[in-house]
Amino acid sequence: MSDTSYLDWPFLEARHRDLAKRLEAWCSNELPRDHADVDATCIQLVRDLGRAGFLEGTAGDAIDVRSLCLIRETLARHDGLADFAFAMQGLGTGAISLFGSAEQKQWLERTRRGEALSAFALTEPRSGSDVAQLDTTAERDGDGYRLNGEKTWISNGGIADLYTVFARTGEGPGAKGLSCFLVPADTPGLEIRERLETISPHPLARLGFDGMWLPASAMIGQPGQGFRIAMSVLDVFRSTVGAAALGFARRALDESLARANSRELFGASLADLQMVQGHLAEMALDVDAAALLVYRAAWTKDMGAERVTREAAMAKLYATDRAQQVIDKAVQLHGGDGVRKGHIVESLYREIRALRIYEGASDVQKVVIARSALAGA
Repeated sequence: MSDTSYLDWPFLEARHRDLAKRLEAWCSNELPRDHADVDATCIQLVRDLGRAGFLEGTAGDAIDVRSLCLIRETLARHDGLADFAFAMQGLGTGAISLFGSAEQKQWLERTRRGEALSAFALTEPRSGSDVAQLDTTAERDGDGYRLNGEKTWISNGGIADLYTVFARTGEGPGAKGLSCFLVPADTPGLEIRERLETISPHPLARLGFDGMWLPASAMIGQPGQGFRIAMSVLDVFRSTVGAAALGFARRALDESLARANSRELFGASLADLQMVQGHLAEMALDVDAAALLVYRAAWTKDMGAERVTREAAMAKLYATDRAQQVIDKAVQLHGGDGVRKGHIVESLYREIRALRIYEGASDVQKVVIARSALAGA
C-alpha cells in the first residue's frame, strides 16, 4: 500500500481525498489491463473511465488541476496505459475547454462520457519543443481554410475521433502566426501516414494533411492565437505529466520496499543493509520532493493564477528526472527480476523515459526556469 499521507497536505481539500479514495477502489478492481492490443485497450479504458465518471474533470470551463494530478498519479501507479488514456482526453480537449465556441464545446459531452477519443496535434518532424517553427499551413480558401503539412508523435493518432491541430495562418512571424483548429477524424484530407512504435507501447501516429479543407468555424479561438492556446493548454497539463511520473516512482518505491523486506542477502534481510537503506532513503526523498512541486504547481493554477509556466516547468522537470532515478534504483534492487520482461519494475523502466521528452523535454524546461529566474533578478 502506497503512502497516502500527502493527501492531508494543505494543497488538497476533502473533495480531493474523496476522489483519491474512489479512484483507488476503481483501480484495484479494474487495473492493470492486458496490453496485447494497445488500440483496443485504450479505447476501452476511455469508455470505462467515462462510465465511472473520472473524465468529468478533463474538460469544461473550470479544470481542477489538482484533481487531474491525483488521477494521473493514481492511474500511473496501477497501469501506465490507463494514465495515458486518461491524459489524452484532457490534453486533446484542453484547447476546446479553454477557448472553444459553444458549438465546439458540444464535443466535450462525448469526451467526458468516454464516447469520443481526442488528440493534441502540435509536434512536427522539424519542430517539437520549439512550437514557433511549425511548418503546417492553413491558407484562406473561400469561407474556410486549406491545410497542408504533417504532424508526428501524435498520441491517440489513428484511434482519435477528434484532433486539435495547430497550423501557420500567417498573421505574423514565428509564434505570432499560428492558429488552432478542431478537426474531426473523418475530415477528408486527414491521413494516418504511419503508426509509430515505442519502447512502451502506446497508440501514436504520423498524420498528414493533404489539401484538407475546414470551415472557418473549425478555428478554435481567434486567428493568430494558436501559440497562446498551445501554451495555455500545456500550462495546465504539464504539471500532470509530473504527477504521472510521481505515480510511477511511488510504485517503484513500493515494489522496492516489499523486495527489501522479503529478500535475504549474505544471511540478512536486504532491508538491514545500510547501502540498501541509503537507496530507499533517496527514493523516498525524491518522491516527496516531487509531490511537493507537483501539487504546488497544481494548487497555484487552481487558485486563479493566469500562468504557472515556471511552477509547471519545475514540477515536470524534477518529477520526471527523479522518477527515472527512483525506477533505476528499483531495477538495481530487483536484480535479474528488474529486467525480466513482464515484471512491473521492468515496465516502469520503459514507461518513464518518454515523460522526460514529451510536452517539453527536460532541457527545455531548464531554459524556461532559467529565463524566469533571470527575468525576476
